[in-house]
Amino acid sequence: MRFFNTEGPVMAGDHYLLPPLQRWDLQEILDLIDRKKYFLLHAPRQTGKTTCLLALADHLNQRGRYRAVYANIEPAQAYREHVDQGMAVVVEQISRGARDQLGDADATALGQEVIATSTGGTKVEEFLTRWCAVQSPLPTVLLLDEVDALIGDTLISLLRQLRAGYPKRPAQFPQTVILCGVRDLHDYRIHASSEAAPITGGSAFNIKAKSLRLGDFNPAEVMALLQQHTAETGQVFTPDALDRVWTLTLGQPWLVNALAYETCFEVREGRDRSRPITVERIEQAKENLILRRVTHLDQLADKLREARVRRVIEPMLAGAALGEVPEDDIQYLIDLGLCRMAPGQGLTIANPIYREVLPRTLTFTPQASLPQISPTWLNPDGSLNPAQLLAAFLQFWRQHGQPLLGSTPYHEIAPHLVLMAFLHRVVNGGGTLEREYAIGWGRMDLCLRYGAVTLGIELKVWRDGEADPLAEGLEQLDGYLGGLGLESGWLVIFDRRAGQPPIRERTSSGEMESPQGRRITVIRA
Repeated sequence: MRFFNTEGPVMAGDHYLLPPLQRWDLQEILDLIDRKKYFLLHAPRQTGKTTCLLALADHLNQRGRYRAVYANIEPAQAYREHVDQGMAVVVEQISRGARDQLGDADATALGQEVIATSTGGTKVEEFLTRWCAVQSPLPTVLLLDEVDALIGDTLISLLRQLRAGYPKRPAQFPQTVILCGVRDLHDYRIHASSEAAPITGGSAFNIKAKSLRLGDFNPAEVMALLQQHTAETGQVFTPDALDRVWTLTLGQPWLVNALAYETCFEVREGRDRSRPITVERIEQAKENLILRRVTHLDQLADKLREARVRRVIEPMLAGAALGEVPEDDIQYLIDLGLCRMAPGQGLTIANPIYREVLPRTLTFTPQASLPQISPTWLNPDGSLNPAQLLAAFLQFWRQHGQPLLGSTPYHEIAPHLVLMAFLHRVVNGGGTLEREYAIGWGRMDLCLRYGAVTLGIELKVWRDGEADPLAEGLEQLDGYLGGLGLESGWLVIFDRRAGQPPIRERTSSGEMESPQGRRITVIRA
C-alpha cells in the first residue's frame, strides 16, 4: 500500500506522487541544456527539489542525448571554510554518482587520484575536465543538489572552479551544470560564517543564464494527490476536507502530504477506510503537527532566531510597515518559503499553518515562564465567562506583565507575545486562538474560540511621538468584529511610551461604543 511521503525523495512504488517533471517547465529546461547553459533551480526545503532533479537526470539518460549525473554535495558543509577537504567531498560525490547512475567505474578511481594530487582550489575543475574528456562522446549534464549548504570560501571555490571550466564545455567540461538549493543565489553575494559583510562584492557565478523556482501545488494538484489515496483504498475526503487542506497549506507540498499522512495513517479513526476524512479530522491533524513540533515546522521556527528573519517577521506580527528592511532580507524569507508575495496584499506569511506556527513558537518561552494561574474564567459548567476572563487578565497583567516582557525573543512585540501566552493557557485543551496580522495596518487581531463563546480582540501599541490609537483602534475593530459576526470585543492598547508609570499602576479597563455601535471593552496596559 502506498502512502503520503514526508521524508526524503518520493519513490513511485511507495508513495502517492504527482509526476515530478510536470512541476517545472520541462521544455524550458531542455532548451537551456541544448543551448549549453548553466542555471539554477531553487525552492524551499521539502518541496520536491531532489525528487525532480532525480527524475530529470533519469529523463536525460533515457533520451540518450546526454549523460546526466546527480550529486548531493551537502556532506561538504561539514568542512565549512576548509576548502581542500570540502572540494574533496564534492569530487567524491560526483564520482560516486557517475559510478552508481552511469555504471562508470573509472570515475571513482579518477576521483581518488585527483583528490590525492590536486589542491582544494582546483580539485573539482581538474576532475570534471579529465572525466569529461575520457568518457563517452555524449555531452555531460551535472546536477548539483544542496549547493547553498556550502559556506563562505568552500562555496566560492566551487563556483569559481565551475566558472573556470565553463569555456571548455562540452568536450572537456559539462555542457550544462544545474545548481540546486533553497536559496536563489541571484548574485552569489557570499558571507563567511563569522562575518556580516559579503566576502565577494559582486557575482562569483556570472555565467548563470537563468534562475528557475519550483512552485507549490495548485488546487487541482492537491486534489489529484489526495484522490490517489481514495482510488487505492476507497476512503474518501469530503469536499469540505479537500477545501480545508488547500486553505491551510496553500499547496505547500510537505504540508499537504503531512496533513494527509497524519489524517489517514496516524490518527486511529483515519485508519478505518470505511470512514470518510472530514474537515474536523484535517483540523485535528493540523493541531497534532503543530503541537509535536515536527521537523519541518521546527526548522522553520528555528529561523526566527536569525536577525534578518526577525527584521521582517517582527513588524509583520505587529502589523507595522517594514520600513527600511533590506531587500535581501525579504527575498531570503521568500526563498525559505516562510513568506510569499500575495497579489494585492504584498508580503505575507506563506500559508495559514506557518501563520499559526510562528507566533506559537515565539510565545513558547513566555508560556513556560507563566506562573500557576487558576482558571477563574470558567463557569461551574466549564463554559467560558468573558467578564471573569477580563478580571483574570487584568490581575495577571498587573502582577506579572512587567517581568514577563523580558522573556520574549522579539522585544518590539513583547506585550503581544505575553498576552498570547496567557490566552494559550486559557484555551489549552478547550478552545482555539486564531491570529491575523498584516503589514501596515498597525495592529494584530486575535480570535479566541471556547465552546459557544467567540471573543474578538484587537491589539494596538502606543509609541513615543504617536497619537493615542484609541479612535483608529475602535474603527478597525468594527471591521474585524463585523467579519466575525460579533457585536462586542476587546481593544487592548499597550502603552510603550517612555516615562510611563509601572504597568501595575497604569493598567485599566472600561466600556466604550464603537463608531458602528458595538460594545467595546478598552484595556489600557
